[in-house]
Amino acid sequence: MRGNKLSQFGQQVFFVGPALLFFTLIMIIPFLMGMYYSFTDWNGVSGNVSWVGFENFKSIFTNDHDFWSSFWFTVRFTVLGVILTNIVGFFLAYLLTKPLKTRNMLRTIFFMPNVIGGLLLGFIWQFIFIKGFATMGDLTGLSFFNLPWLGDATTGFWAIVMVFIWQSSGYLMVIYIASLSNVSKEVLEAAEIDGASRMQVLRNIIVPLIMPAVTIGLFLAISWSFKMFDLNLSLTKGGPFKSTESVAMNIYNEAFLNNRYGLGTAKALLFFVIVALITIIQVRITKSKEVEA
Repeated sequence: MRGNKLSQFGQQVFFVGPALLFFTLIMIIPFLMGMYYSFTDWNGVSGNVSWVGFENFKSIFTNDHDFWSSFWFTVRFTVLGVILTNIVGFFLAYLLTKPLKTRNMLRTIFFMPNVIGGLLLGFIWQFIFIKGFATMGDLTGLSFFNLPWLGDATTGFWAIVMVFIWQSSGYLMVIYIASLSNVSKEVLEAAEIDGASRMQVLRNIIVPLIMPAVTIGLFLAISWSFKMFDLNLSLTKGGPFKSTESVAMNIYNEAFLNNRYGLGTAKALLFFVIVALITIIQVRITKSKEVEA
């Protein structure tokens, strides 16, 4: 009996051990080292590391206007990005679960932007905003195309939101398609027989039944929005005058451009705690609204 248990333990170590080892080396150890460096004044280059305690966090809360400005930008971007991306993804999925002849082709087209890397996608859209929109403005005379899309704080914000939605909604569309395909046809037919309108079916039957997908969609969109860096870098580089700088870019600039690695990791740790709390609250709220068919 004891030999069987040892054998089972050995098999578990054999299969789980390598993955656990690499997870520890790649995730846990760097995270713990980051926590340590957040309490130091290390510049990221020299071998001299001095312990400063909570001075970095004190500096963030009292003297770092740029960080809180970028945090406010990220919060506004996240709220709009999460809501609009999920709405667009859901309605694309709702449309493409209908018996359309071209639905498979349309699914591929809408999903394709997610396959393109963020930096490459950003540079493509930078060209579109600068050259493409200017050409369309000359041809049509519409003021919409002649706006300074990447040269103004307001339009720069909306430009990043637009590209983010265009890139991310296709991925959420796939999740919602999978969930909508599992909604019982008998339940929908019974609602139609009872005289429920399409909007009533959508609001009172379909949405409650796909709440697990909504939970996943909101979680992913919140994570993507808060971590947004590549689009920010390729489209506006945080400009003009840091008005479109995300928290991720602020942390990157602090650690690697200003050579204040200790302060940068302190910001990253604080940011991690805030995002973790928000996602935990979001998951608990949406999980409580899930129902069974």
